[in-house]
Amino acid sequence: MRKEFILLSLLCIGLALFAGCTEQPAATDELKIGVVASMTGPASTTGKDIWQSAVLAADEINAEGGVYVADIGKSIPIRLIQGDDESTREGGQKAVSRLITQDNVDMLVGGFSSAVVSAHQSIVADHKVPYVISGASSSAVSRRTDIDTSTMFFHRPNTEDSAEVIMLFIDQVMRPAINDKFGFPADRPLRLAIIYQDTSFGTGQRNAVHDHISNHGLNIEVVAEESFKMGESDFRTALTSVKAASPDAVYTVTFLNELVPLVQQGRRDVGLDTIFFAIECNDDPDFYKGVGSYGEYMILQSRFSPYAAPKETETAHTAFVENFENKWGGFPGMMGVATYEGVYIGVQAVENAGTRDKPAVRDALNELEIPQMIEVMKDGNIAFSEDFRESKFDLYMAQLVWDQNVGETRPVIVWPDSLKETGFVLPDWYTPGQG
Repeated sequence: MRKEFILLSLLCIGLALFAGCTEQPAATDELKIGVVASMTGPASTTGKDIWQSAVLAADEINAEGGVYVADIGKSIPIRLIQGDDESTREGGQKAVSRLITQDNVDMLVGGFSSAVVSAHQSIVADHKVPYVISGASSSAVSRRTDIDTSTMFFHRPNTEDSAEVIMLFIDQVMRPAINDKFGFPADRPLRLAIIYQDTSFGTGQRNAVHDHISNHGLNIEVVAEESFKMGESDFRTALTSVKAASPDAVYTVTFLNELVPLVQQGRRDVGLDTIFFAIECNDDPDFYKGVGSYGEYMILQSRFSPYAAPKETETAHTAFVENFENKWGGFPGMMGVATYEGVYIGVQAVENAGTRDKPAVRDALNELEIPQMIEVMKDGNIAFSEDFRESKFDLYMAQLVWDQNVGETRPVIVWPDSLKETGFVLPDWYTPGQG
């Protein structure tokens, strides 16, 4: 009898617990955000940065009570779902398809490689899912007309904006410095070599370089162009060809895992005693650690650095870096902060829309205008352009200098004047090109 009583009691408790569980918030009472990141493959270092920064943003928002959704009259938590694109077009298609059709996410954030993002854009278009993209800088991705990109919002500079900043710096600052130091005529053109990834990202940057030389009438001559496959690690053949062209500077279009060996091999193995320029997606702690002393005096175009902060956003920058380090035990990179902001952008759009309804969230993103957070934005606000839904940044150029205390290079902002910390330097070992 006692045994039967115990069994009956357990059954009652079980039923009570089950009933209690059914009264808890339903699984749908959450904002599901899919994070598209290269967790494996050649871009995995950047993918980890993207994912960790998204987690930090979601944790902060959830700690403050979550996301208020007016049409259900309450705040709900964010649940992030990881989509590993495997650093490949096919991997991205699989990941995004699963996030949308199986995980039923309310929106997407992230996306890094232009080639990878372009391959899964059609899936996003078919399902009309809001997508705040923090990478994919190629304008061929944001300005394509063969599919409906109306739910895709690009929180990054495009190739034209990115290349323009570098080219203006080269013409206005570096070219006069070379001519003055070496006694060349003031009208001597700067000799530029380009080494670029053979993807839409790389070719877009290369094309933009030529366009800006023409459109701005820049006194710059492109003397060599060499391409490489994404994920390449041996650049010595291309670098040897570049050296033979005798450039004044080398414009690189790479990912982080490519830039480190490229600069090392150029300086150490090929003997290119020149200034290397790099694109903002490489501003990551792993780059500074990996490139070592060979990165000294190179120029990094940036919109966020873990080690340099424009005065306008210094307080927010410091807080983000400290919070990231406290959670993950390291420093964030540029792609991380862009995705961190992307989560906040998406959440603000949901709150403004008052619903998770995808068309309404898309409309809210179109109308969004919020103060800049960590990255310095044009006019101090995050907003998306009416034509291609691109946000606009105040990009800057940083020169890397050796910091004996940490045993790595550290960036100092050298341009534009409004953000400059110190002047551009041509090191004693620098050798100009010869025409």
